Amino acid sequence: MIRRVSIVDLMLLGTIVLWALNVTVTRYALTHGFRPLAYAALRYCGAATLFWAFTWRRERSFRIRLSDSKLVALAALLIFVNQVCFVVSVHETNASTVALMLGAIPIFAAVFASLVGIERVDGQFWTAAVIVFIGVGLVAGGSGDGVSGNLGGDVLAVGTAATWAGYSVAIAPLMQRYSPFRISALVLALGWVPLAVVSIPQLSSQDFGFDWTVWLVLAFAIVGPLFFTNILWFTAIDRVGPSRASLFSTFQAFLSVFFALLLLGERLSRWEILGGVAIAAGIVLERVRSHEPAVAVE
Repeated sequence: MIRRVSIVDLMLLGTIVLWALNVTVTRYALTHGFRPLAYAALRYCGAATLFWAFTWRRERSFRIRLSDSKLVALAALLIFVNQVCFVVSVHETNASTVALMLGAIPIFAAVFASLVGIERVDGQFWTAAVIVFIGVGLVAGGSGDGVSGNLGGDVLAVGTAATWAGYSVAIAPLMQRYSPFRISALVLALGWVPLAVVSIPQLSSQDFGFDWTVWLVLAFAIVGPLFFTNILWFTAIDRVGPSRASLFSTFQAFLSVFFALLLLGERLSRWEILGGVAIAAGIVLERVRSHEPAVAVE
């Protein structure tokens, strides 16, 4: 008997679709006039403002223990580096290439979790990791004119995956003591400060005479992938648990590729396709090994 689709399933599916669209809409904005750091600074300013208003109305407090402040600061630093890597990589290379690289996030997360003693990994995991990293190499070598043609974008795309995984591991202990909304509000705000500082040169020289579609894309990137999806995601996890949610998030990176190909008209080389298959195979192998929730990208 086929199980009926529930409201929670729709919440999870909607979250993954919105997250997957993020790479494509960012690429669109950056190829239609927005400078990378200016875009990131405005996006995170809007998201931080929304999260502070939402969290204050919900909890009436942003208080955390002093002993947890270092973890929050680390998470904010990783978010700052992550966003710089993300917007510059999407500016320098195709959205589909970046999306494929982001498929490696669960592997990076498991490696970091094992290094800090949160998770134990076995031989099957390392087999999966090798397959994924071979896939990443094939994607890098097959993008554009080869790895030398997009070396900066390729490296930063890998950095995006690694820093998001590190951020996810860093906030894991905090999520046991505070609501995800409080942590998100604090990390977004603290991570925005250095992002705003390094973005000053681009913001000061940015021409804001965009077509209305670019402003619509920015609004979507703030409200959709950064604000609304977090509410949906954590509400759904609270109702059905992380294991079921991981079934949806596993395919996020590849749905991102689909949107980039469909909406931006990008094309994958055969090496990128082969790399994507390798990454998918490694992630499936890792998922069989572990029932931990997959980490999604905002």
